Amino acid sequence: MQISANGLAIEVDDQGPAAGPAIVLIMGLGMQLVAWSEPFVQMLVARGFRVIRMDNRDIGLSQGFDSFGVPNLAWAGMRHAFHLPVHSPYSLDDMAADTLGVMDALGVGAAHIVGASMGGMIAQLMGLHAPQRVLSLTLVMTTPGGYGLPGPTARARAAMLKRPPRVRGLPGPGGPTSRPDPRDVPALAEHLMKLLTVIGSPGFEQPPEMMRPRLEQMLARAWHPQGTVRQLTAIMAAPGRSRALRECRCPRK
Repeated sequence: MQISANGLAIEVDDQGPAAGPAIVLIMGLGMQLVAWSEPFVQMLVARGFRVIRMDNRDIGLSQGFDSFGVPNLAWAGMRHAFHLPVHSPYSLDDMAADTLGVMDALGVGAAHIVGASMGGMIAQLMGLHAPQRVLSLTLVMTTPGGYGLPGPTARARAAMLKRPPRVRGLPGPGGPTSRPDPRDVPALAEHLMKLLTVIGSPGFEQPPEMMRPRLEQMLARAWHPQGTVRQLTAIMAAPGRSRALRECRCPRK
């Protein structure tokens, strides 16, 4: 369902008992809410939690920002590498405000916040800006940003920067997105499988027969790579959070 949050149309999936303790799941760069698998969600629901998934702005079925154009990623990356300001159509702080807006719209005063990758960066900002709304923070494969931290390996960087195959777009079922033509889905799913295999944990490998159906489900739902570029620019534009996190009154367990 779509709700109005922080002045935007945000796609949300809300499952479990309305009175149960809420868990908000925030996915990473370019990933849709369905990347949190349904079995995982049902496991949490079975334990009495209210589980809220959402498409971040500019991805999936949530409102997009195509009117801002597509940033020059190479130029942004060069400025970031030389510690120069990076301009982005919106910020990670805006995305944190989106998530808090979703909680407001659903009547959730405070929740357990789980963020993966970019979602973990958004979760950190929620803890910094609104600690009273955060019951706990679970941060998965993420970073506080800033300079001097280890970066991706050369292999991972190359995989992340590799262009996806060209696809023929079809109108999306909602929001600003499009869907790839079904004839292009296999090649696009193969591209994403290779990327996720490179950046995934070697200790928790997913067999292709499990990964491919989930990716094809995601692609059938929406495909909006321009939004991914804008999200990545927002990551590069964000200042480091290490000092603020050390000093904040965020929840600790």
